Amino acid sequence: MILRVGLTGGIASGKSTVTRLLSGLGCVTIDADEVVARLYRPGGAGYQALIGKYGTDIIRTDGEIDRKRVADLAFATPEAAKELNALIHPLVLAEEERIIQAEAARFPDRDRIFVVEATLLLESGGRARYDRIIVVDLAPETQIERAVERGMAREEAERRMAHQMKRDERLKSADYTIDNSGDRRAAEIGTHAVYARLRDDLLEKKKGAGTSRPPSH
Repeated sequence: MILRVGLTGGIASGKSTVTRLLSGLGCVTIDADEVVARLYRPGGAGYQALIGKYGTDIIRTDGEIDRKRVADLAFATPEAAKELNALIHPLVLAEEERIIQAEAARFPDRDRIFVVEATLLLESGGRARYDRIIVVDLAPETQIERAVERGMAREEAERRMAHQMKRDERLKSADYTIDNSGDRRAAEIGTHAVYARLRDDLLEKKKGAGTSRPPSH
């Protein structure tokens, strides 16, 4: 039996930190950004799709896709962002499903929790694909501060946030919320608590009682 979990949050919210913690607890984790990076490599399913959309100007001298150039084009307008998402998202979903099925087939008798980390998971209509949704949350002002600390220009951080779901909408879609406004220890405590709930959810699903959704926390 497997439990499919979607993990999301705004830019610089700490999704990767929580994903690593869940991996350490035994979850099988999939980073959508890493999936996209593989798809963008020469020979990947996304490589020719991007060239067909944007032309050869997005190819670097080493033959790789210039992801910054693609991001600049995609985030220029809301319409452009939607077009890129419509082009690449089906490829990402197919690859994520391939990974899940391959991993599940390796241990067919083992119960597993699969966690897919993706920034635009809810914006792309991902709610229905998962048994549970985790939202890593913190105030927008803190998101920007942390993005800048990581080297991103404030204007770029604000532009990306403008293309993401509003905080209150994201929280409404959450089965579980992890408050990442504090230090790493606080994030660890919150993640361990959510992991315990996911284990219960997996057991309920195995018993055939996983159709009801728990209240959000």
